[in-house]
Amino acid sequence: MKAAIIYTSITGNTDVLAEQVYKEMYASGISAELIAIDDFHYDTLTNYDIVAVGTYTWDNGEIPLEMEELFTAFETQQVKHISTGIFGTGDSFYPYYCGAVDLFRDMLYVHTDLAVTLKVELMPQREDYTRVKQFCDRLVRQLVTI
Repeated sequence: MKAAIIYTSITGNTDVLAEQVYKEMYASGISAELIAIDDFHYDTLTNYDIVAVGTYTWDNGEIPLEMEELFTAFETQQVKHISTGIFGTGDSFYPYYCGAVDLFRDMLYVHTDLAVTLKVELMPQREDYTRVKQFCDRLVRQLVTI
């Protein structure tokens, strides 16, 4: 089973969340690659069985510029076999809380085997780690039940 956690972070909040997802995947026996979006090679996307995407939300609920190419790659490549999860951090002060997570979720639902979504308010807190474990369990379980 080949897994990747592909993420971007501007404040460090999503970075912390991505690292926690990585630790939980490892604890579940899944050897995953933790890949910052700037280091990801789009031609390898179809090689993965599991992909967790982590993003912050930009401006008024938008996908960050650096994540647009990944979004397009999921739309244009043959990725229906990939079990996916989308996670992100945001500030509920804004009208479109974690809007980029919602946009990715809707697209991944159509093009992949979307298993799970996770939104976290700002910096992940200790109580969010239980939700991260549930996120990872659901992501892995989705692939096992196929």
